[in-house]
Amino acid sequence: MTIKTPSTQKTADTKPTSFDDKATELENHPFEPVLPPNATVMMMGTFPPTADKWAMSFHYPNFYNDMWRIYGRVFFDDADYFRVGDEKCFDPERIRDFMFERGIASCPTVKQAIRETGNASDKNLTVVTPVDLDNILPQVPHVKTLFTTGGKATEVLMSLLETPPAKSTYPKTNQSMDYPYQWQNGNQTDMVNDLTLYRLPSTSRAYPLALDKKVAAYKAFFERMGKL
Repeated sequence: MTIKTPSTQKTADTKPTSFDDKATELENHPFEPVLPPNATVMMMGTFPPTADKWAMSFHYPNFYNDMWRIYGRVFFDDADYFRVGDEKCFDPERIRDFMFERGIASCPTVKQAIRETGNASDKNLTVVTPVDLDNILPQVPHVKTLFTTGGKATEVLMSLLETPPAKSTYPKTNQSMDYPYQWQNGNQTDMVNDLTLYRLPSTSRAYPLALDKKVAAYKAFFERMGKL
């Protein structure tokens, strides 16, 4: 995956093409992975919205993304469990403590990206540097299951396999597949865990699925993983 460099070639009849620098700015993912040493599953999304949309400095920071409402309903039957009172934000420390207690890791699939349209849309996100699983997986040695929160994250993980499969074979929403990842830097001598990849629904409100159905999907997954 490489940076797409826009052309600025001149012609006799035209001026150099101008580009919106903000829309093509290379960005680093702003949040460090959450890697409990006892984690057995790892949630993997893509990239957060621009900082003006954040309600907190933590994964899934937009108050109108339903990730932490779904977690609240799944584990505590309370959509506002992680909310800070009546404020339009969630409590990142409470979320982090919960993830360490339950053994759930969270690591984005994208380290660096360009927002081609300046927003959080995965459709217009150019991935420049994907996650370095050679670095991440040894920090969560008990993880046997990766679960993505949308199509783009699934696509990025598929591209990291030694023989990337055809897109038509990617798991559909609420489906899973074996994920035969192999160390890429050649330095590790131990074997990678036999990993499984699940694809769960996006928690963005732009994803056309009722909240109750998203909750049901995540609940079924965590039940299967022995977290409930």
